Amino acid sequence: MATAPRIPSVGFIGLGVMGEPMAGHLAKAGHRLALFDARPRRAARLAARFGAAASAPHSPAEVARASDIVVTMVPDGQVVRELVTQPGGLLEGFAEGQLLLDTSSSEPWLTRETGARLAERGVAMVDAPVSGAQWGAQAAELVFMVGGAARDVARVRPLLDAMGKSVFHLGALGSGHAMKCLNNLVTAVNFLAVAEGLAIGTKQGLDPAVMTDVLNASTGMSWVSQTHVRQRILSRRFDDPFKLGLMVKDIGIASDLARESQLPVPVSGLVQQLWRAAAQGTPADASVSEIARWVERLTGVEIASPASA
Repeated sequence: MATAPRIPSVGFIGLGVMGEPMAGHLAKAGHRLALFDARPRRAARLAARFGAAASAPHSPAEVARASDIVVTMVPDGQVVRELVTQPGGLLEGFAEGQLLLDTSSSEPWLTRETGARLAERGVAMVDAPVSGAQWGAQAAELVFMVGGAARDVARVRPLLDAMGKSVFHLGALGSGHAMKCLNNLVTAVNFLAVAEGLAIGTKQGLDPAVMTDVLNASTGMSWVSQTHVRQRILSRRFDDPFKLGLMVKDIGIASDLARESQLPVPVSGLVQQLWRAAAQGTPADASVSEIARWVERLTGVEIASPASA
């Protein structure tokens, strides 16, 4: 009788808005988890919630020793590199044949550098940043943009399937992170266009709630018009958990890739300037939705619906 393949043990580093529900889906899929976060109490709390199949080691090195695959969900590639190379880092605990799966929004060049350091130890790396925001993480409906060798991507595919709904393999290591910043660049352009369009229409006496309905039934429809206008702007909540500063970071990565490729991208350059201006003076934890409030201050028009008053 054939035996079922062993379910790999997984380390998960970064248990914030996205990482906590992602780790939860892996626990439900039957993976033993070693959890680590910059806030040790959070890791301990989650480990207790997941039960006997979870632990909360005290260092990234201990996470690596307890895992076949380590997943990172942290702010950027610099943090990933530090987790790998710092004293007590993943490199101290990894053994040949293990794998690092980075789901953060990281810089492609840093990902390739970190991958090269890991390869010296016989450790593979896959980059798989996500789209879908907090609700997608909670519902296991994330979209993964993946870079890495085909055999390594196949190895992590069960984990990705447990956490998301779609997996796109873009190419070699770093390709997923390139796609992620480009996706966010396009979103950033659209976000400004939607906010400015609503401000103009509001000034002209149009109801932005009805304008949103028109956009969503017409060619102007977008993720922003579908998920942000009524939910975040007209409600005056401005509470999307994705941070404005992270969007500025991703726009900057995309701009660096354009410069590296010697491509003239005037729209992207202007959008980078505008988002940087919007970020000036905002708190570090400001929501990406604050870009609409910045447009309101710039135009002197509050995007508000009479029906919402």
